[in-house]
Amino acid sequence: MKQSPMAPGARILGLGEYQPSNILTNDDLARRVDTSDEWIRSRVGISERRIAGPEDTVESMAAVAGGKAIAASGIAPDDIDLVIVATCTQTDQIPNAAATVAARLGISAPGAFDVNAACAGFCYALGVAADQVRAGSARNALVIGSEKLSDWVDWTDRSTCVIFADGAGAAVVSASDAPGIGPVVWGSSGERADKIYLRDNKYLYQEGQAVFRWTTTELHDVALTAMERAGVDPGELTAFVPHQANLRIVESIARKLGAPQAIIARDIVTAGNTSSASIPLALSRMLERGELPSGSTVLTLGYGAGLTYAAQVLEIP
Repeated sequence: MKQSPMAPGARILGLGEYQPSNILTNDDLARRVDTSDEWIRSRVGISERRIAGPEDTVESMAAVAGGKAIAASGIAPDDIDLVIVATCTQTDQIPNAAATVAARLGISAPGAFDVNAACAGFCYALGVAADQVRAGSARNALVIGSEKLSDWVDWTDRSTCVIFADGAGAAVVSASDAPGIGPVVWGSSGERADKIYLRDNKYLYQEGQAVFRWTTTELHDVALTAMERAGVDPGELTAFVPHQANLRIVESIARKLGAPQAIIARDIVTAGNTSSASIPLALSRMLERGELPSGSTVLTLGYGAGLTYAAQVLEIP
């Protein structure tokens, strides 16, 4: 049996993102439900979020973000042979988003599948893509997190409608002579899966206090393990880019890492919680703003419904 050559490492070649143009502020929400700008900022740290229009779908947003990532990577769409879309907000289960997105981008006959690990989805998908590249099963992979959470929000529930938003982020992963994506450290706490679920099979609901306790007391160990397996000391981190669920959660975990020099992604302030899209979206925006020079060492940490979690160390292209 002839085996494709294995690569010693995998790395990100390019990043891209998409946000809808419609901005929904806290004051806008205060005219809909019993809330206020101060209440929202003090509890979740959000000042505004982007909400998709009827023309925006999981697939269309993914295609825009994916197209930008391919352009930034310097390779052609035909060089992509694997497409993975992380999403938990597909309206229809069939067909999957990945095959549709690939066709829209002119990617010919790639392996294509979706991953649903909720807000940890991008980290899961990136770990799978990196392993496929290292194993020789793919040359170049396009990994996208895309969510239209506004379709699943009860706009009369002030505990959830102030949090969630829409958008997409993407990365192109390719073979590398040296590791550029560290081992993924992942897991789940299924006995607590009832803490985040669909109420009446149509509205996102979460037990906020239970999720807050879980994230702020347990997940910093996952992040530290990811650094250890990647051989990276906390003092070497350029940035910490966790899932943008809640600003208090982000800052609580960051304080426990022992990396005071690291830039902390706070994309949630203006982007809201975009689930699997939040990490690549934040990475792409930080890169555009010049906050992450080429070669930067970044720690990512995704966590969400399931309860699922995943962390890995990345090198910025």
